[in-house]
Parts: sequence; C-alpha cells; structure tokens
Amino acid sequence: MDTRYNHKNRRKYNLKVHIVIVTKYRKKILKDSIAEDVKQYIEDIATEKGYEILAMVTNKDHIHFLIGYDCTDCVANIVKIVKQKTTYLLWQKYSRYLSKCYWKKKIFWSDGYFACSIGEVSTATIQRYIETQG
Repeated sequence: MDTRYNHKNRRKYNLKVHIVIVTKYRKKILKDSIAEDVKQYIEDIATEKGYEILAMVTNKDHIHFLIGYDCTDCVANIVKIVKQKTTYLLWQKYSRYLSKCYWKKKIFWSDGYFACSIGEVSTATIQRYIETQG
C-alpha cells in the first residue's frame, strides 16, 4: 500500500499546509508560558479535529506550524478555529496580562494569516525551515 497518501472512505489525499499567524499589532508576547500554552492548545485542537501537527515553532510575535488535514477540511476554517479557541483560552488564563497589552478584550491574533500548501516539496524540507524560524 502507498503510505504517501491517507485513505478514508472513498478519498485518497495528502494535504499539508504551512500556516503562519501573527499576534495583533505584532506584540512580542509569544514567549515563556504563553508560547508553550499556545502550542499545547493548537496540539489539542489538532487532536480533537483529526489534524496532524508535523512541525510547530513560536517566535516572539508569530507562530509557524505545518499541519496535515483531511480533504473535507478548509484551510480558512482551520485558521479560524485555531485563532478563536487559542484566543479564548489565553484570555481565560492570562486576562490580567493581556489586558495590559490590548485595549480591547478578546483580541490576540491579527486579522490575516499566511498559508502555503507544500505541494511536492518534501515535508522534511518544510519541517527544517519551520524549526529554524524560532
């Protein structure tokens, strides 16, 4: 059996996307426990939704992750879910700190995002790139 592809029902696919999301106003707050919590929250979301996190690293004002997903999912929805859930959970845990960084409650991520399907580039190449971004 060809292990390069996922098989589910009548679908055969190999979808991976490199996503970058940035903190609102490029605030350099993705460090220490906040960075670790963001990564854990994203891993939890991935487990819940059936995504596969292949690489993930935070920088002070953004996070890169390489994610494998089902062909019934949409990149925009993946980003939406990640942003909504991480923002909610971070504000629950760090509301005192975040209210000093942002004048408006329940803000953490900027409006946009970067997404790039990896196509025929090897997963290892993208993983190495992401791991060197931190």
